[in-house]
Amino acid sequence: MKTYELRDKAIKSENTEYLLGHRDTGRHGCYMIYGLLRPGEKERRVNPGAGHEEILLAVEGNLEVTGCHSGNLREGSALYLEGQQECFLENRGVSDAVYIIAGGHSEKGHSEA
Repeated sequence: MKTYELRDKAIKSENTEYLLGHRDTGRHGCYMIYGLLRPGEKERRVNPGAGHEEILLAVEGNLEVTGCHSGNLREGSALYLEGQQECFLENRGVSDAVYIIAGGHSEKGHSEA
């Protein structure tokens, strides 16, 4: 078993996100993104892509969502996206917003290599 310091990795990355996936686990079936959105930051694109599905969870703060879904995603709320569905996140708060995106292959449109 191995643990991963995702917050630290996200803070150190250029886009304040860290993708825990194949590079870390050696597996292709699922992945998780830990992300921070700074106050006033917007246009963070969420798009699973063909053959994938994702669940976006607001962990801290509130996220304004536009695109295939529009509205406020409050702390503790989640949004499900699949395939080419796309939305954009904005942090209108005064502190960092934290989100997690859990994703994997959908039953249709993808075969594991």
